Amino acid sequence: MSSMPNCPKCNSEYTYEDGQLLVCPECAHEWSLEADNENVEDTKVIRDANGNVLSDGDTVTVIKDLKVKGSSLVVKQGTKVKNIRLIDGDHDIDCKIDSLGAMKLKSEFVKKI
Repeated sequence: MSSMPNCPKCNSEYTYEDGQLLVCPECAHEWSLEADNENVEDTKVIRDANGNVLSDGDTVTVIKDLKVKGSSLVVKQGTKVKNIRLIDGDHDIDCKIDSLGAMKLKSEFVKKI
């Protein structure tokens, strides 16, 4: 049993081999051993509108006017946003805009400075 890797989803030690796949009986997660070896570190790369890689703490500029959902406010083109934080989800960037407060933005509407 010790030769089988733990489940990557729930970390169960009771995994078993079923043909080409490894299976976890506790959470029913299935994965292949080859894919497990290739994707040891699977990190998502977030890019701006120009294709530059973004990272936490970067400063970006908004490239078009963005309406704020649920209010009459607008984030104007050229607004500078400092110290961004990258998150998972549809809106990639979590930030604080000086005049508007906390906001989530999509990376396709910003460019790195």
